[in-house]
Amino acid sequence: MPELLLELFSEEIPARMQARGAADLARLVADALKPLAPADVRTFHGPRRLTLVATMAAATEAARISERGPRASAPEQALAGFLKKHNATRADVREEGGYFVLEKVTDSVPAARLIADALPGLLRRFPWPKSMRWGGASAFAWVRPLRRILCVLDGAIVPFDLRDGADDGHGLASGNETEGHRFHAPGAVAVKGFADYAAKLRERRVILDAEERKRIIADGIARLAAEKGLTVVDDPGLLEEVAGLTEWPVPLLGRIEDRFMDLPPEVMQVSMRVNQRYFALRTADGNAAPWFAFAANVEAEDGGAEIARGNARVLSARFADARHFWDLDRKTTLESRLPKLDAVTFHAKLGTQGERARRIARLARLIAERIGADADRAERAGLLAKADLVSGMVGEFPELQGVMGGYYAVHDGEASDVAAAIRDHYAPKGAGDAVPGEPVSVAVALADKIDQLAGFFAVGEKPTGSGDPFALRRAALGVIRLVRENQVRLPLRPVIQEAYIWQGEDIVVAWSKLFFATFRAENPSETDLEHLQGKAISAVRSQLPTEDELALSLTDFIADRLRVQLRADGARHDILAAVFAAGADDDLVRVLARTDAVAAFVTTPVGADLLAAYKRAANILRIEDRKDGPHDGAPDPALFTEPSESALAGALDVAEPAARAALGGEDFPAAMTALAALRAPVDAFFNSVMVNAPEPELRRNRLRLLNRLRKAMDTVADFSQIEG
Repeated sequence: MPELLLELFSEEIPARMQARGAADLARLVADALKPLAPADVRTFHGPRRLTLVATMAAATEAARISERGPRASAPEQALAGFLKKHNATRADVREEGGYFVLEKVTDSVPAARLIADALPGLLRRFPWPKSMRWGGASAFAWVRPLRRILCVLDGAIVPFDLRDGADDGHGLASGNETEGHRFHAPGAVAVKGFADYAAKLRERRVILDAEERKRIIADGIARLAAEKGLTVVDDPGLLEEVAGLTEWPVPLLGRIEDRFMDLPPEVMQVSMRVNQRYFALRTADGNAAPWFAFAANVEAEDGGAEIARGNARVLSARFADARHFWDLDRKTTLESRLPKLDAVTFHAKLGTQGERARRIARLARLIAERIGADADRAERAGLLAKADLVSGMVGEFPELQGVMGGYYAVHDGEASDVAAAIRDHYAPKGAGDAVPGEPVSVAVALADKIDQLAGFFAVGEKPTGSGDPFALRRAALGVIRLVRENQVRLPLRPVIQEAYIWQGEDIVVAWSKLFFATFRAENPSETDLEHLQGKAISAVRSQLPTEDELALSLTDFIADRLRVQLRADGARHDILAAVFAAGADDDLVRVLARTDAVAAFVTTPVGADLLAAYKRAANILRIEDRKDGPHDGAPDPALFTEPSESALAGALDVAEPAARAALGGEDFPAAMTALAALRAPVDAFFNSVMVNAPEPELRRNRLRLLNRLRKAMDTVADFSQIEG
């Protein structure tokens, strides 16, 4: 099959756009050339090129089209549109049964012609997140100036161009030439196909495959670091970016001046990463190393010594800036920064960071009191947690919020657990982030996230299927991990209600300003501003949920996130749903303990048989309840005609109170043991009793007995929701 090679060669493409650009190219080409059945489609991306190679048919297949069009009585415009759609003429249609019918034979189209016809439009509508125009009046736009289009099919150029008349045509026509490394091998070189293309690029110091460039960088800096007894701080995102900045990566190490080694290691790492795309290194004991790693894009004759010195000089200038902020920030205490937070808006509907800091402090004290942490220190840490937002260092590097607050708290002489809580209150930020374990840190981290969730849910800014701009799913997962991994016994609903109560007036004040501005714009002649203000406040209050509504909505959201996490962990999320359905419980530790007990029970032979019996009983009741139910009420022992009926009723007399008592004492395995005793009498009942007896009173009594069985098991979990 013929091989298509397409390369789009441009000025440097931002690293973050390269992989997506290659994926879009593969998708668009496969769709545009579908009649040629493209196969083995591969793409490559790098700083200056997107490349696609694929095999395909030499031509499209000839085909006969037969399609009914508009009615014969339809306006002439309808027929004209139908003909235009199919690129047909009036001679191609005939009348049949009151309709126009198209009969047309399409000829086989050579692959080169179809490619040449399809690619100009494809390139003009290419979905770059951002693009630019250049070269005067040209209407063509690309992420960066496009310099060459290489398009060959089995070694022959597929001719097309992007010139639109207004374009003065700087090379926007297809050819068979590419370019090598900008410095090592500048200039054009002709290629015949992909193998020739890849080989000539490597000769000219271009590594086409991004994954190979990543391996070279990662292995190279790890080897250089190991030679000095150091390790590289893992940073997959930075590795991906650096691989997108280099065509011929050369790993190197540079030296950090001793005068900067007393900077916090996080400051050094973020400065290196954000400003210079350097990798941080650590010594064997985990401290910051006086070295940094990077990848040059050229292979220097001196082995990169001068490049390393130059990069070290640039880094010293960056560290000098960081030193300035570090020294300047420590002249002001965190506490003295608190008034500035009142001028920083957290969210237009939720007020300022100052108001939020005061809420977090109160909520942290409440949570600390309930989980056995030091309430005074939790309140202190909550109050100071956001103060570093107005520091110079966090202003320069927002990634360091919280971290710098911890350092400044230590410098200010705050207690160590207060400083740690400030440092860790954003944690966990992601799935791989560690969860704080100190009680004060746990209280403050929970307070931060619950305040965030309650506020945004109150003003209707909930996540949707298409977006979560305020990272509320991450906040909910953070609450779950803090509770699970620290076994925190904390009923969430009353805490959420308290958080919402404390937010209420802050929300009314902040949100009413937006309503007031809208009302002023709609009523420019209104002079009674107090009336408009009252109207704005009323509008806000009418949209706010009640405390119970918010707590229910938010606990449901957290429960849903818990189900998602259990599914990701490979656990039985259906059993979690069954436990939640048995009754509202906002103590996640207790819920998970009950879930584990039910999961262990239903995987045993006894549990599996009892689950099957429950579902059989539930199915019978569902059908019969539609006829004349519900079949509530206690069964009458006087109507038992079979020994198995009495045996099941007697077993329930023992199992029900035993299971209820075990649940009350949170002895969930004991509750399962109590239910397990029902297996034999349930089996005997179904083996010997006809539930739908012809006698109405016997049928009704037996259905009531099954209903009692179902209710007894439902006190532990809604077994109908368990799969299997």
